[in-house]
Amino acid sequence: MDELLSHSAEFRTRRFFNWFPLGLTYALLYMGRYNLTVSQTALGSLMPKSDFGTIFGVGAWVYALAFLINGPLTDKIGGKRGMLIGASGAAVANLLMGLYLQHVLSLPDPASAPLKTVFMLLYGLNMYFQSYGAVAIVKVNAHWFHVRERGTFSGIFGIMISTGLFLAFDVNERILHWAQAHGLPGVQATQWVFFGPALLLAGFCLLESLLLKDRPSQAGLADFDTGDASSGEDDVQPPVAQVLRKILSHPVILTLAFVEFCTGVLRNGVMHWFKIFAKEHLKAGLTDGWQYMNDNWGLILMVAGITGGMAAGYVSDKLFQSRRAPAAGFLYGACLASTLLMIPFLENGWVLGALVFVLSICVIGTHGLLSGTATMDFGGRKGAATAVGVIDGFVYLGTGLQSLALGYLTSKDWRFWPLFLSPFALIGLLLLTRIWHAKPQPKSV
Repeated sequence: MDELLSHSAEFRTRRFFNWFPLGLTYALLYMGRYNLTVSQTALGSLMPKSDFGTIFGVGAWVYALAFLINGPLTDKIGGKRGMLIGASGAAVANLLMGLYLQHVLSLPDPASAPLKTVFMLLYGLNMYFQSYGAVAIVKVNAHWFHVRERGTFSGIFGIMISTGLFLAFDVNERILHWAQAHGLPGVQATQWVFFGPALLLAGFCLLESLLLKDRPSQAGLADFDTGDASSGEDDVQPPVAQVLRKILSHPVILTLAFVEFCTGVLRNGVMHWFKIFAKEHLKAGLTDGWQYMNDNWGLILMVAGITGGMAAGYVSDKLFQSRRAPAAGFLYGACLASTLLMIPFLENGWVLGALVFVLSICVIGTHGLLSGTATMDFGGRKGAATAVGVIDGFVYLGTGLQSLALGYLTSKDWRFWPLFLSPFALIGLLLLTRIWHAKPQPKSV
C-alpha cells in the first residue's frame, strides 16, 4: 500500500505540528544568518565589500567544517536536541554581534574599531551553531516522511528556505527602517538587524522544546518503514565511525556533494551580490528596476524559492519516480543559460532582475531537492544528519569560495560576477548526468 495514502488524519495533523514550527525555526536561522548582508548595505564604509566577503567567507567555511562534527553528533543525539542547540547558540551569537555593533557605533571614531576582526569571530560562532539547523531538520523529517512523499517534502523545505530569505532580507530591512523611525539615527539602527533575530530565535527555541518530537512514536503514534537506505534495518543507531564510512564511501552522495558545492557558489553568488549591486546603482542615481528589486529582494527570493522548491519536488516524485537528479539537471540547465545571459544584460535592471529571479528558482529548488531530500533518501534515517552534513558542508565550501572571490573581483569590476558563476553551472549539470538514474536501494520494501 502507498505509505502516503495510508497515513491517518491524526498522523498528518501531528506531523504538521512537528514540521511547521520546525520549519519556522529554520527560517529564523536564515534571518540570523543573512542579516549580515543587510548590515553591510547599511554600514557602508564601515564594512566595505572586501571585508563583507571575508567575514561571510570565514563564516561559511566554519559552517562547512562544523558539519564534520555536528552531522554525526545529531545522528547520535537526535534532531530535536540538535535544533535546540543550534537555535539557542545562534540567538546568543546574534545578540553578541548586536551588542558589539552598538559599542562600535557609540565610539567617537567607529572606523578605528576592529569591526572586521571581531565580526569574523562572532559571525564564525554564529555559523557554527547555524550548522545544526539543516542536519536537525532532515534528521527529524527522515522519520516522518516516506521516500515516495519526500519530493513533496522538498517543496516544503524550499518554502522554509524561501520564508527565511524573506525574513533575512525584507523583514530585516524593515526592522532597520523601524529602528531609524524610532529615534536611532543612521547606521546606529543596524544593531537591531541582529537583536531582532536573536529575540525571535530564543522564543522559537522555547516553543520547539515543547512541540518537537524526533519520531512518531514519541508523539504517541506508530513508527513506520520509510523506504529509504535504512529500510530493512533495525532501529539501533550504529557507531559514528560506521555511519561516516558509509556516507563518505557512497558514490551518489559524493557526487551530490560536488553538485551542491556548485549550488553554494551559484545560490549565494546571486542572493547576496545582487542586492549589493542594486544598492550601488541606486547610489549612482539609477532607478531602472533597481529600486523595486532592492526593496523587495526578500519577497522575490521567497516567491522564487517556493516556485522552485514545489516544482522540483513534484516533478521528481511524479515524473521521475522519486529520482532527484533529472529534476535538478533541468534546473541546472536553466542556471547555465541564465548566468550566460547575465553577461550582456548586466546593466539592465529589469532584464537582470528577471534573470536572477530565474536563477533563484533554479538554485533554491535544487538545494531543497538535493540537500533536503536526497540526503534522507541515500543517507537513510540512521545517517540522514551525517549525509546532509557532508552535502551541506560542500554547499558552504562553495559559498566561502564565492564570497572571498567575488568580494575581491567585484571590487575590481562587476563584469567578473557572471563570468565567475557560469562555469559552476556547467560543472553541476555535467555531474548530475552521472547519477541520472540513481535511487536509494533499501534492504527490504
